[in-house]
Amino acid sequence: MLKFGENNEVVQQEEYRAILVGLQVNEDISYSMEELEGLAEAAGVEVLATMVQSLEKPNNATFIGKGKVEELAEMCKKLEVDTVIFNDELSGMQLRNIEEAVGVRIIDRTILILDIFASRAVSREGKLQVELAQLKYRMPRLLGFGKSLSRLGGGIGTRGPGEKKLETDRRHIQRRVDDIKAELAETKGNRNVQRAKREKAAVPIVALVGYTNAGKSAIMNRLLEHTERQDKAVLEKDMLFATLDTAQRSIKLDTNYEFILIDTVGFVSKLPHALVEAFKATLEEVLYADLLLHVVDASYEANEFQLNVTDKVLKEIGAEKKERVLVYNKIDLLENQAFPVADKEHICISAKRGDNFNQVIEIIKKKIFSDRITAKLLIPYDRGDISSYLCEKAKVISMEYAELGTAFEVELTEADYNRLKNYDTI
Repeated sequence: MLKFGENNEVVQQEEYRAILVGLQVNEDISYSMEELEGLAEAAGVEVLATMVQSLEKPNNATFIGKGKVEELAEMCKKLEVDTVIFNDELSGMQLRNIEEAVGVRIIDRTILILDIFASRAVSREGKLQVELAQLKYRMPRLLGFGKSLSRLGGGIGTRGPGEKKLETDRRHIQRRVDDIKAELAETKGNRNVQRAKREKAAVPIVALVGYTNAGKSAIMNRLLEHTERQDKAVLEKDMLFATLDTAQRSIKLDTNYEFILIDTVGFVSKLPHALVEAFKATLEEVLYADLLLHVVDASYEANEFQLNVTDKVLKEIGAEKKERVLVYNKIDLLENQAFPVADKEHICISAKRGDNFNQVIEIIKKKIFSDRITAKLLIPYDRGDISSYLCEKAKVISMEYAELGTAFEVELTEADYNRLKNYDTI
């Protein structure tokens, strides 16, 4: 595991040995704990044991209760671990109390996710979004953090703003928060200009959404390969949060149907609110999409849990009513095993092998190009610009050179037809 200095330079390679701790209150947390283990592994942590406590409500001082904390301390000594990771977000006081009682590094789920995001962010905007979320998380915990805040490395890796100095106060953090918000606002303005250009050109948008590591980037790359644009491929890796920065690619099908494909950041359960808020500007692209392809890992037995996680995040950003198609990916890993399918429109594919991938293309055509208008247009020879536009942007059914101009039979958008209807021969 890499450890980073204040300027994000690598200062050393570290390995962590951890115990995972979860609190069960009225609901099964087995899937959530399994997910936490995956997050820990994604951060380079070796998980040695898991502890689950059942209570009616969290303990205000130690979250899991004094007796369980003492048991945790004994387990840490016996297994010689250096880190304990809690499955829920802890207050500053709880972090301090547990750390004093156990004697090892204590981090919660939010710190873990923020550190993973910080280590994976590539673009300037992505790094700013993560830093904003880290600072917002830290702000209310200044008084309770104690030793955790004073050392470089309160979390796993600590990339981003880092644990700078104990005397860093609210005023300093608030000043940095304001600076980051100003920079992100400028970035959002640039995105709005790009979006306005797309809307003017009437180019539809398809967004890939879903649980992290469900295969969204693999689907984007398969579509790029289909359209012979492999040079625009995005990072594709079998790990949680392999990619964080939203990728946009223009996809032009052989029918001249063109759309923008957006690959969004993946979701997990209990995604930190500060992180959702920080990434809201990026996730806004989902709100402007004409179609959502909700990617699900068909090979994961608890994919219904992942479905619900994505539904919850989409609702939080206001995109729950968007037209959506479920794409069950990774059927190559099923080995004839059955898996639950939601009672919604869906397709089953393998982005890795290409199984049924034509269905993805056909459903995109059906959903976003079904309103195309078929028209017969006679374009004068002195308007070669229009003829070129139709050949490039519309689906040309037939084209003939007539006495007064070029006769087209084309499928085109309603917006294009309204601009060119004076050339309609009907």
